[in-house]
Amino acid sequence: MRMLHTSDWHIGRTFHGVDLLADQERSLRAIAELVAAESVDVVVLPGDVYDRSIPSADAIAVCIRGFEAIRAAGAQIVATSGNHDSPARLGAGASFAAAGGLHLRTTVAAADQPVLLSDAHGEVAFYGIPYLEPEITRAELGVPQARSHAEILAAAMGRIRADIAARGVTRTVVLAHAFVVGGEATGSERSISVGGVETVPMSAFDGIDYVALGHLHSPQTLAESVRYSGSPLPYSFAENSHRKAVWIVELDAAGLHAVERRELPVVRGLSRLTGTLDELCTGAAYSDAVEHYVSATLTDHARPVDPLRKLRERFPHAVHVEWSRPEGNPELRYRERVHGRRDTEVAHSFLSDVRGVPTDGEMTWLERALAAAVAEPERPAAGPTLLGELSA
Repeated sequence: MRMLHTSDWHIGRTFHGVDLLADQERSLRAIAELVAAESVDVVVLPGDVYDRSIPSADAIAVCIRGFEAIRAAGAQIVATSGNHDSPARLGAGASFAAAGGLHLRTTVAAADQPVLLSDAHGEVAFYGIPYLEPEITRAELGVPQARSHAEILAAAMGRIRADIAARGVTRTVVLAHAFVVGGEATGSERSISVGGVETVPMSAFDGIDYVALGHLHSPQTLAESVRYSGSPLPYSFAENSHRKAVWIVELDAAGLHAVERRELPVVRGLSRLTGTLDELCTGAAYSDAVEHYVSATLTDHARPVDPLRKLRERFPHAVHVEWSRPEGNPELRYRERVHGRRDTEVAHSFLSDVRGVPTDGEMTWLERALAAAVAEPERPAAGPTLLGELSA
């Protein structure tokens, strides 16, 4: 049996405010094309199908088209809910969807109810563990004292092992949405630490032929049989060095036979650029980034006006800009810096720090304003006081 392991689609996610649905649809088409090219029998998707618990109508449409393309390419789908998904919404109509080859596992009760798929060597049991929030699931799992994700996952795996023994199946696959010790986060994942320690040990999955993990966004191999596929698209500039990929997993009569990496096409590159606004907008060195998502750090001496609009004239997909003066930001010790200096000198330094060196004309206006602020008003001519009048 041949599997394709993908995860963390996050359909409906935005990137610095930019809608990614078109990019996500292209990435799902690429996965469907791999399914056909690699003669994949089943696609496993361990969580974060959507980016929000209440996805938009457009996000749902993109996701459904992705599922349809994968089914049309010849594979069945086993999917679980992640910490971004709403288990109730994603799992709505699960029994009906299963008739069409989409097997959804979004509840604690269904975690030990495998999807049984057959090949020439017999049955393979696919167990889908949704994201398990300790505070919400500990009672249902029969471990009311549990506070950590490790304790909760151990309880879920205990149920799964009991089912494996009862059925007598010899080949097993587990889908889990969790942060396993040894994995490395990219920064674009939402923390799952609410409710206790978020990491779980890899030993929790001992004895399983293949463990398809979701939650972390870069492809990672924790053990030959325990892997993260990562997200199909980068969701932060910290991921600009990652090559997005899926795993092609082959099971033979004895269990895990081979795992091969297949890189996904780059839908749109990411570039971090540094330079003055003029350099970025005109320099030939930056021409390769014209169609990329761009994060720019500007080094102009004075803060440029409306820099993102100007950047987008060359980089239409620029999404982030910040200003960093070339001399950096020295530690501000104002007591020493202003001691013995005139007001105009202090004001000149302040303006230079926050917006660039002021012009002579600006300094003239500033000096007039300071003079007006510190000038003492004229005192009225002295007249008789009340005490004087009483004395008279």
